[in-house]
Amino acid sequence: QVQLVESGGGLVQPGGSLRLSCVASGSISRINLMGWYRQAPRKQRELVATITSGAETNYADSVKGRFTISRDNAKKTVYLQMNSLKPEDTAVYYCNAHIVPLGSARWSNVWGQGTQVTVSS
Repeated sequence: QVQLVESGGGLVQPGGSLRLSCVASGSISRINLMGWYRQAPRKQRELVATITSGAETNYADSVKGRFTISRDNAKKTVYLQMNSLKPEDTAVYYCNAHIVPLGSARWSNVWGQGTQVTVSS
């Protein structure tokens, strides 16, 4: 069974920084796209950033210049460095990955359980 496990969330003051990590585990042949999404109370889940296996990145306009996504393919891990955090960044952050399991030719869309990020003074 393939799963994603996030870590690194917490409470931080406005202007502060946090680094989220997400590790994939299980019988994995290949991981294609990886990304981070977030969902604030009473709002829909939205894209934060994605990164391809070739390290091409894409960011939501609201986080450009403040957040950086990266990945370590050998460790099957994706990171999200969040700087200059604002109260409006408060949300549950979810890791997402397109994973090809061992013995399969098709990729599965896999989600982590989410980690809470709260930006408040």
